Amino acid sequence: MTLPRTPSSRLDGRRALVAGASSGIGLGCAMALAEAGADVVMAARSAEKLGEAVEAIKAEGLAAEALALDIADVEATEHAVSAHGPFDVLVNSAGFAKHSPAVATTTDDFDAVFGINVRGAYFLTRAVARGLIAAQKPGSLINISSQMGHVGGVDRAVYCATKHAVEGFTKAMAIEWGPAGIRVNTICPTFIETPLTAQTFAQPERARWIREKIKLGRVGRVEDIMAAVAYLASDQAAMVTGTALMVDGGWTAD
Repeated sequence: MTLPRTPSSRLDGRRALVAGASSGIGLGCAMALAEAGADVVMAARSAEKLGEAVEAIKAEGLAAEALALDIADVEATEHAVSAHGPFDVLVNSAGFAKHSPAVATTTDDFDAVFGINVRGAYFLTRAVARGLIAAQKPGSLINISSQMGHVGGVDRAVYCATKHAVEGFTKAMAIEWGPAGIRVNTICPTFIETPLTAQTFAQPERARWIREKIKLGRVGRVEDIMAAVAYLASDQAAMVTGTALMVDGGWTAD
């Protein structure tokens, strides 16, 4: 009898681009891919923070390099991806939020959040896919979305709109690029403990509401996302495309 074998979780010999990699979820994703053997190009707007993150990963004996990049600048992003690619794996963790009641939303805030979360994410994903198609290579493209791409949230009308949009274009791109062996998925975290969420958790009523909604009874940690991104990037997820991997502690189970 020939027994089946679990596909490898290793990413040796693969080149990965992680946007928003200088801190938080993006840094965790870069570390996860590097631990799995990928050569990781870490991209972010802040050159200083990015350099520190790259050096920390390299100090672990892992492969990482820095790329200054603002995905809101589509032309510069496309040029950088073309110059440094092709990339076998993309993780887009770059994101932006300006939370307010919907009646108080300004057009500037709306445009700024959509400019990064939707426009930037869309054209970054397309740029990496173009490189893979030109090189006739398969790949795994992952956008860090949110549980808010599937539900609504207080003071989060604009943010929710952007993440619902990411879920939509992910499905369409997965259909279009599937025949080329390019998989496109999202990861949808709940509230994760990072420097960016510290202000939210410092509000007792908001922190209590969050913990009541998460069925596992705790907020998320960056490590909760790391295994998810390593899985989707690897051959273990070879039949997974056009879907959202919920890492939300049961928030959306209602």
